Amino acid sequence: MYNPIKVDLAALKRTVEAAEREAGWAKTLWYETSVEDPGGAVTREALAAGADVVMAAGGDGTIRAVAEALRNSGVPIGLLPSGTGNLLARNLKLTLDNVEESVRTAFTGDDRRIDLGVATLQRENGTRDQHIFLVMAGMGLDAKMIANTSDELKAKVGWLAYVDAIVRSLRDSNALRMRFTLDDNGPRTLRAHTILIGNCGSLPANILLLPDAAVDDGEFDIVALRPEGLFGWVQIWVKIVWENGVLRRSSVGRKIMGMTKEVRTLRYMKGKELVVRLDRPEDVELDGDSFGNASAMRVRVDHLGLTVKVPATAS
Repeated sequence: MYNPIKVDLAALKRTVEAAEREAGWAKTLWYETSVEDPGGAVTREALAAGADVVMAAGGDGTIRAVAEALRNSGVPIGLLPSGTGNLLARNLKLTLDNVEESVRTAFTGDDRRIDLGVATLQRENGTRDQHIFLVMAGMGLDAKMIANTSDELKAKVGWLAYVDAIVRSLRDSNALRMRFTLDDNGPRTLRAHTILIGNCGSLPANILLLPDAAVDDGEFDIVALRPEGLFGWVQIWVKIVWENGVLRRSSVGRKIMGMTKEVRTLRYMKGKELVVRLDRPEDVELDGDSFGNASAMRVRVDHLGLTVKVPATAS
């Protein structure tokens, strides 16, 4: 599967043809994604044709759509990352800028099973739709930021485009007022600017948002951001960028962290299923793509529901 906007098709075909000859595989079938079909329908066509591996060449949206169609099929996905995010590849520590290595892994790598997130969104009119996510789902400021991001600016400057979106999103100071149920616990209430449900923990720019998240542990790591004023945002920045991104990476840093107090601006939780109900519809994002507004969301873990090709030495 390839996104024609994201890849150099001629160069990719040369690389794939060389790898298939070396591995002794039959000719690769090529399927193009489109605006109408970001990858799901053509992946099902490939499965019907007997594909042993489905390579996904494109951004996070393409990879999410292909993975949704491959869910629980047993057929592995080979990641050929492109675009600005590459969130799943980053979290699996796969190569981001070496197409030859990524293609070789798709043909000769090991199979690794990982979890999927399944999100059911309830719209304002009462209808429901279901989607999977690989890395993270969010409601509130995080999703509003993505909805406000200009595709044209993102194409020109990549992740810097989110700076402009953050500024515009912060103008809306309204926090979410939500009722939520986590696993078998009773209903609770929470006030926060955004809630993020993570299957993985890392974001671009070396940001470790959810340091304890593991892609195959059968649980979500959840964080609610609830800052009060500028000082609250500074506390969040220190926790995520400095403590998670710098201190946690060394033994001395972890000792320093052990002497600091938890901040009220961040609330961490873990669980296998989360149901959130809001007072009003809010923006939702899945793996960095906007999925419109929802008044309620149910997310659950599909444990080891996807098989991914990884380098043989990393298994």
